Amino acid sequence: MMDKFAIIRSMDATASNHTPTTFQACNPKSRRTNDNRDGGGYPSMGSVAAKFRGPNVPGMPGFVALADSMAADIYGAGHLGHRYEPLDGVKSAGKFGMPDGMQTARLTDREELRQQFDRLRKHTELSPELSLQDRYVQEAYDMVLSGNVAKAFDVNRESAQVREKYGNHSFGQKSLLARRLVEAGVTFITMSDAWGHWDHHGDEVKWGGINKGLKPMLPVLDHGIATLISDLDERGLLDTTLVLVLGEFGRGPVITKTDGRGHWTPVMSMLAAGAGVPGGQVIGATDRRGGEIAERRLGPGDLGATVFKKLGIDPYGHWIKPGGRPTPLVEGPSAPIAELG
Repeated sequence: MMDKFAIIRSMDATASNHTPTTFQACNPKSRRTNDNRDGGGYPSMGSVAAKFRGPNVPGMPGFVALADSMAADIYGAGHLGHRYEPLDGVKSAGKFGMPDGMQTARLTDREELRQQFDRLRKHTELSPELSLQDRYVQEAYDMVLSGNVAKAFDVNRESAQVREKYGNHSFGQKSLLARRLVEAGVTFITMSDAWGHWDHHGDEVKWGGINKGLKPMLPVLDHGIATLISDLDERGLLDTTLVLVLGEFGRGPVITKTDGRGHWTPVMSMLAAGAGVPGGQVIGATDRRGGEIAERRLGPGDLGATVFKKLGIDPYGHWIKPGGRPTPLVEGPSAPIAELG
């Protein structure tokens, strides 16, 4: 399986906050404040993909998040605006159909009536907000009527054998849903199973340390990732799908007295596979303790530039802040990671 992956061992985490803004927005300046407000309005990579590329298939969302806590684990559109926020895939599953008793013709009649009222209102109140609202409504209307989004989110359409192969646990079923969404034409998916689990300091009963917490969870992670990669490969999707596996920072090189490891910003590791990434390679190196970068220092901007290049988005492009100021998609002397193809 590792012949499919590139291992990056020299990523500078830059921040030690659990909110994953820094990497999701590929920018150290994008750190959230303690009360969860955005730090500068920098958009997440998924929101950039939703704006500058859009969905791979018309009528599908451009950006879906699969997380138990959107507030803690997912970063959104920032100043790009609500249109490019991620769709909450956990809460939305099963909600794209029409209510009981509602027929397509009746829904169409309601939509035509709404449009008539909108036309009357626009004669007296012309504003970009109204046009934007119309666009939102039309997108939602198309999602419901086409049925394609509802089908993509319905993992019960998979055989029992496939569902069992992914595993009867949260991470496995999210991985299966992610594959279905890729297959259906969603461009960018952020999946997290971290909330309430992955914080192995060792002094917290809920998470535990290395032995009581991390060891039981690693097989679940390995199983989910291996199954997803194999399934994408067998279906001919891996060549066009970039899969990244990473956290928000590294962990200390020394095990503490509570059998855990603390937050560590100097270095972290991650995995990359698919979309032309040459597998079976290791990029960068640390010192012998695994605590400092020894070779090939990389940062969030390099990761973001790589993702955007793979998506056909200019990594040196800009987005516009409120007030009209052009702002780079990635900050600093960043560039696509050449070893990832």
